[in-house]
Amino acid sequence: MEKIGERLLVCGSTDAENILLMPMDLREMQDAPLYEQMLSNQAKIPFSLLLYRIDDWNMELSPWPAPPVYGKEPFSGGAEQTLETIRKEADPFFQNRNVLIGGYSLAGFFALWAAYQTDLFTGVAAVSPSLWYPGWIPYAEANPIRAKAVYLSLGEREEKTKHPVLSAVGDGVRRQEELLKKSDVLTTLEWNPGGHFQDPVQRTVKGFFWLLNTLSEK
Repeated sequence: MEKIGERLLVCGSTDAENILLMPMDLREMQDAPLYEQMLSNQAKIPFSLLLYRIDDWNMELSPWPAPPVYGKEPFSGGAEQTLETIRKEADPFFQNRNVLIGGYSLAGFFALWAAYQTDLFTGVAAVSPSLWYPGWIPYAEANPIRAKAVYLSLGEREEKTKHPVLSAVGDGVRRQEELLKKSDVLTTLEWNPGGHFQDPVQRTVKGFFWLLNTLSEK
């Protein structure tokens, strides 16, 4: 991997037209070669895999403050600063290239939110995104997304939890799909076997693969 900023790493090719941007923590970065290999095996379109290191998940990926879901750590709403840092560090790397952003869980939610803030991202892979997040659906209903294509997915058992907040994720992802289709955004919603923690790498790879294929046809 090649470091191109304080928190940015490139895995694999560095000069492809398509950039796949993923926010992930240090533990997830250990799987970066697996992501790169699986994507290379499936995608016939060249890409550069760009990783942005997340140090504080609940702070850096949340768009506005919200109460804790598990434990005592709240969501403190630092996503705007994270997006600004990504743009600042990666601006030379992004020049004249097609940028697709994606992630899993709260990172998938951040990727979706980011596409409402800027037209930098052509496509979004929001994989098991945290669309239970308080205030998100009203925000999405009131604001336009700027991406051309969005891949959504969820595990079939994710909404079946007894947790009063997390159980809203199914309704959230269905409503998100409706909003995207009404806006004529290329979109699909895929339901996967299992719960939230099943096959995150494979699910994320499927999302980026769909984006690469769908956008290459346009």
